[in-house]
Amino acid sequence: MARTVRDAGGRVLPVPDGWELLPPGDAALTRRVKEAGEFWAVAEPVGRKVFSRGIWAPGSVIAATRAGLAVERSDPAHARKQAADRQRRERAQEDYAADFQQEVIRFLAFAPVHAAFAERLAAAVTAHATPVGSGTVARTQRIPVEERAAAAVIAWMRHQTTGYDSLVIPRVKRQRREVRRLLAEQSRRLLDRYRRGEAPGANCPLGRALGIRAV
Repeated sequence: MARTVRDAGGRVLPVPDGWELLPPGDAALTRRVKEAGEFWAVAEPVGRKVFSRGIWAPGSVIAATRAGLAVERSDPAHARKQAADRQRRERAQEDYAADFQQEVIRFLAFAPVHAAFAERLAAAVTAHATPVGSGTVARTQRIPVEERAAAAVIAWMRHQTTGYDSLVIPRVKRQRREVRRLLAEQSRRLLDRYRRGEAPGANCPLGRALGIRAV
């Protein structure tokens, strides 16, 4: 294993003697090792994303922290607390998904004749966008939930009702953004037809994506 790291300035630094690499995967252990003292976080950029590769820290600190955590986790009270926390998170996720689905329906604002169709579409968008760890716009807290709902619908339609995923887009600055903008306009025009109560017909890409025929 290489025992060097490159800092933000590009310098290659040797890892101090006695330090070990704690890989990602145990959030509680990583957090406590960080809290215990000095450490070096290791991250690797892949495309536009940055992935954690763990932290370097004194091996004695990692070992002691791991042992202490193991003792805590062996206590039945810890298991009960974990179960209660898991249930709380599951309830919170269910509540958020239900609220998000209603926001999607409000954004769709389909005419009454397409109400059932709107419910089906909102359920599909919500199932895709709201799971924890999905990395979708629905999970961000940076914008209001109504904006998240609108963006999630357009994103879902881009992948499900257009040929976006099979497009070969030239590596030209802002080209992908422009393609997305054009497809978003196309999706909004289609949604407007449902809002006006029109019948898009059997070949409607939205209906095909959902496996049903519009009214």
